[in-house]
Amino acid sequence: MQAQNVDVLADITHSTHVPIATGERLFTKWGFREVLEKRAASILQPDLSHAGGIMECRIIAGMAEAYYAGIAPHCPLGPIALAASLQLDAAIPNFLAQEGGRITGEGYIKTPFRHENGFLPLPTGPGLGIELDEDALADKIGHDWQNHKTYAEDGAAIDW
Repeated sequence: MQAQNVDVLADITHSTHVPIATGERLFTKWGFREVLEKRAASILQPDLSHAGGIMECRIIAGMAEAYYAGIAPHCPLGPIALAASLQLDAAIPNFLAQEGGRITGEGYIKTPFRHENGFLPLPTGPGLGIELDEDALADKIGHDWQNHKTYAEDGAAIDW
């Protein structure tokens, strides 16, 4: 099913006892509102980098709390996004889990993330709790990296 088809997601959710999670492709509190009102998922996965940042995701978490829904933020984008997500996680009562566990920040931040018994400690420095490693970043400036491109057999661009 397409992630934006909330009615079908609600049908699936109402037909199982397995918790359903969604949200990495929802970008505003209004998109999450529809999911919550239709009780289409019990776990929301806002992506801080796409859903409006820390404050907007805090609003989404508050909305979810009113519906007894947990928050498991989506975060595949890197150490700065992960640091911001971790700060959100620590500030909401309905935090469940944080996606992005393979992100270490090695070569980007001075003190890379290190798991401790399956947990990521909250960064405690100023701001987001991390400090960029400018020396390590020097060779990454001016790169020509692009998102992976995937095409259908007919040449149409499709999501990767």
